[in-house]
Amino acid sequence: MRYNVAQLLMGPTGAQRVYDLEAEIGDLDPEIEPLRPLSGTVTLMRTTQGILVTGTLRTTLVAQCRRCLELCNTEIEITLEEEFYPAVPFAEASLDEMPEENWDEALQIDEHHILDLHEVIRQDLLLAIPMQTLCKPDCAGLCPRCGGNRNLGECTCDDEDIDPRWAALQALIETNSEREE
Repeated sequence: MRYNVAQLLMGPTGAQRVYDLEAEIGDLDPEIEPLRPLSGTVTLMRTTQGILVTGTLRTTLVAQCRRCLELCNTEIEITLEEEFYPAVPFAEASLDEMPEENWDEALQIDEHHILDLHEVIRQDLLLAIPMQTLCKPDCAGLCPRCGGNRNLGECTCDDEDIDPRWAALQALIETNSEREE
């Protein structure tokens, strides 16, 4: 996920390179637990100020179901679209000045003309992880009394005592049930 862009920076505006990307991302971030490598295609295009990186990348991550708390797989797709700027002036390339509001350390091309996608991809993956992952659409979740996983079968919890504040309502329900019989 590191590219030497010296030749591209010396080329004309609009020049581009396309790369197939297949990268192991297990050590990218402790919160990212991949099941397969990150794969896709990235395009690096010379702009008047630097290099525009675009692409679509996919992977499968391990996540935790929000209902039953079991680990499950989730497909992730990220779309890259970031412009990287040289950290030091590049004499062989005529580049426009980078606006100060665009300065971001993660978007810098280093002094050796290496463009590193690691931080941008890490941030995009963290943002792409769903907040409410489900192991399956009809996940039954956990029993609120005993904490048992309802996907594995009904729990054997005893009915707990009724809150005394609701006892009158329970008596009314029982009276109506007896009348219907």
